[in-house]
Amino acid sequence: MLIYLIRHGETRCNAEKRYQGALDTPLSDHGRAALQQADFSPRRVYVSPLRRASETAEILFPTAEQVSVHGLREMHFGSFEGRSYLEMEHDRDYRNWVDGGCTGRCPGGESRSAFFERTCATFRDLVEEALGTGESLLVMIAHGGTQMAVMERWAFPRGDYWQWNAKPGAGYVLDTAHWPKKLDLVREVTFTRER
Repeated sequence: MLIYLIRHGETRCNAEKRYQGALDTPLSDHGRAALQQADFSPRRVYVSPLRRASETAEILFPTAEQVSVHGLREMHFGSFEGRSYLEMEHDRDYRNWVDGGCTGRCPGGESRSAFFERTCATFRDLVEEALGTGESLLVMIAHGGTQMAVMERWAFPRGDYWQWNAKPGAGYVLDTAHWPKKLDLVREVTFTRER
C-alpha cells in the first residue's frame, strides 16, 4: 500500500512565522492560489479536523470523501499560539521551552512526547485499518508537526524530527512493504504551482 502524507497549504500564520497549532486558521488567499488539484483521485482522504487541512483536501482531491480524524491535529502550542518567535524572544516560558529543545509541555498545551504518542497512535490505527481492508492507497492531509512525528518514527531512510519539515502543500509518499517495522520513502511530492 502507498501512503500520501501531505501538509496543508499555506496560512497567514505560516507566512508570518506564527505558531498556529490548535488554532483553526483557514488557508490564506495566497495558499489557496498556490495549491493545484492532484493528478489522481482517491475515494477517501483522512484529514485533521482543522480547516486548513479540509480546505487543502477540497482543492487537491475535490471528489474524495473527507474523513475528519481528531488525532491528526497539529501539536497544541498553548499560550504560544498566534505569536511569533520574535514576539516571544523575552517571554520566560517560551525561552525555557526553546532552551529545553522544544520538547517540554507548552503552557496550556502539549509536550512533544504527548503529541508524538497521539499522532503516531492515530496514524498506526489508520494504516492498520487500511491494510486490513485491502486498500492500495491511503491519503492523509494534516500538519507539519504530524508529518515530522510520523516520519521520525517510521520513515526509512531514517532522519530526525526537523529533517521532515515539508513546505505547505508538500509531503511524502511511503510504502508499507516493511510495515510495522518501517515505511520506505518512495518520493517527496508537492501540490503547489511553481512561482
